[in-house]
Amino acid sequence: MALEIAAKAAAGAPDILGDCPFSQRVLLTLEEKKIPYKAHLINVSDKPQWFLGVNPEGKVPVVKVDDKWVPDSDVIVGILEEKYPEPSLTPPPEFASVGSKIFGAFVKFLKSKDPNDGSEQALLDELKALDEHLKAHGPYIAGEKITAVDLSLAPKLYHLDVALGHFKNWTVPENLTHFHNYKKLLFSRESFEKTKASKEHVIAGWEPKVNA
Repeated sequence: MALEIAAKAAAGAPDILGDCPFSQRVLLTLEEKKIPYKAHLINVSDKPQWFLGVNPEGKVPVVKVDDKWVPDSDVIVGILEEKYPEPSLTPPPEFASVGSKIFGAFVKFLKSKDPNDGSEQALLDELKALDEHLKAHGPYIAGEKITAVDLSLAPKLYHLDVALGHFKNWTVPENLTHFHNYKKLLFSRESFEKTKASKEHVIAGWEPKVNA
C-alpha cells in the first residue's frame, strides 16, 4: 500500500512538482527508503476543499500515516524513520544540527537590499563552517553514509544555488571545495533528480519574496 503525501504544485503548473524544499525533503526520505507513495500536488494559491478538510492549516507537506494526515517535515521524517527503520537515516546526535542555520542566512541575504548589512558575510560564515565540517567528516555530514541531515539540507542548498545565482548573480566561492563536492554528491543522487523542482519554478517561488 502506497503512502499518501500532499506536496506543493508548481505555480501555474498544477501537474508539476513545485518548489517547496520541505516537501522535497520528505519526498527524498521516501525515495531513499524505497517507500512506495502517491503524491497529491496542491495548488497553494487555490487549495482544494478535501485538502483543507484534512489539514485546516493548509500547509504542505502533509503525509497520511495510519489514516491521519500529519503536517511538519520534521515530524514526518521522524515518523517515517520509526515506521521504516531500514535503511536508517538517523545521524549521530552530535551532527544533527550541522548546517541548520544556512537556510535562514540565505533567505536574509537574498531579501537584503543593503550590501553593508552583513547578511552576505553571515551566509559565508555558515557555508565555511559546513565546508570545515565536511573536510573533517565528509563526504556526507556523517561520513560515508547519507543521513536525514543531508536530505534536509539538499533542497535548501539547491534553492540557495538557483535563487542567489538568479537574483544576485552570486555563487558560493570556489575555494569551499568540500562544500562544492558535497553539493555535487547530493544533486547527482537519483532521489534528488527525481524530486527536485525545475529552476524556473524555484525562481518564480522566490520572486514575490525578493521583490517585497
